[in-house]
Amino acid sequence: MMKKIIFIFFIMLLTLNAKNYTKNPNAISVMNTLAKKYGFKRSYLNKLFSNVKVQKSALRVFIPRKKQKSKKDTRTAAQKAKTRKYYNTYGPWERYSRLKINPSRVKQGVAYIKKHQRTFDKVEKKYGVPKEYIAAIIGIETVYGGNVGKYPVFDTLSTLAFEKNRRNKFFKKELIKFVHLSKTEKFNPRNVKGSYAGAIGLVQFMPSNYEAYGVDFNKDGRITLQGADDAIASVANYFKKNGWRKGEPVATRVKYKGNRFNKYKTGYKHTYHRHRLKGITPREKWDYKNKVRLIKLNKKTHDELWYGAKNFFVITRYNHSSYYAMAVHQLAQKIKQGLKK
Repeated sequence: MMKKIIFIFFIMLLTLNAKNYTKNPNAISVMNTLAKKYGFKRSYLNKLFSNVKVQKSALRVFIPRKKQKSKKDTRTAAQKAKTRKYYNTYGPWERYSRLKINPSRVKQGVAYIKKHQRTFDKVEKKYGVPKEYIAAIIGIETVYGGNVGKYPVFDTLSTLAFEKNRRNKFFKKELIKFVHLSKTEKFNPRNVKGSYAGAIGLVQFMPSNYEAYGVDFNKDGRITLQGADDAIASVANYFKKNGWRKGEPVATRVKYKGNRFNKYKTGYKHTYHRHRLKGITPREKWDYKNKVRLIKLNKKTHDELWYGAKNFFVITRYNHSSYYAMAVHQLAQKIKQGLKK
C-alpha cells in the first residue's frame, strides 16, 4: 500500500512539473518550422510539446543573477572554514586544474586509447589530430563517457527555449536542430540525456555542432555521439574544420622576470610576433615561427606563463576559455607520456 502511495505521489509531482507549450507563441513558431522545413506531422509535434517537464535547475543557470532570490547559506562554521582554507591555499589555476587534470583521469585516458586503439589510429591518420588531444577532450567533457549528463535534452532545450532567460533565441534554434536530428538519426527525442544546456554524448556537442561536425565513422548509417567511434572522429573533425595544423605544437611554458606578469595582454584573443616580446623566452627549444598568444595561469604564489600556438587557439573553439584549452593540453601531454610506459 505504501509503495503504491509513493508511486502515485511521484506521478503527481511529474504532472505538476509538466507544461503544455502548444499554445505558446515561441513553441508555435518552432512547430511551424519543424512542420514546414522538415516535414514533421502536426499531430506528432502537438503531442511532443503538450507534455514538457520544465527543467528548473537548468533554467536557473541562464536567468540573470539579480532576478534570482539569494539563498541562505546553510553551511556549518566548519564547512565555511574549510572553504576559506581551500581558497587561501590554492590559486585559480591550481583549483581549476585539480578538477580537470589528475592521475585518475590520466590513467583512464591511457586505458581509453588502448581500448579503442584501432579507431584512434585511423582517426589520427585521417584528420591529423593526435589521439591524446582527442582523448583529453572526451576525458574533460564526460570523464570518457562516465558522465554524459542527467538532464532530458528535449525537456531542457524546450524549457530554455520557451521560459524567459538571457539565451532564448539560441536555445530555440538548438531545439529545432535537436528535434530534426531525432528524425535524421532515428532516435526518440525523449530518450536522450545530456547537460544542463542540452549538450549531447561523450563529446558534449550542442545539436547544431552535432549536425555540423558529427561523423558516422563506423558507417552504420547514424551519427551516434554516445558511441566511441563516432565521438572520437567527431572531435577530430571539429578540430580540423576549425583550423588544426598537423604536426605543429600547441603550447610551451616560457620564462619572464618576476612573479606576476602584467607587461602584455594575455589570453587566446591576443597574438604577438615572438621577437616583439622582450624578456620572454621558452624554457625549452621551440621552433614555432608563427604568431603566439601569451597564456597566463594565475597560481597562489606566481603567474605561470606560456606561449600558445595556432593549435591552442583551435582548442578554445571547443570551449572559449584559456584555462580549458590549457587543461586539455596538459592532460593530453600526460596521457601521451602514459602511453609510452
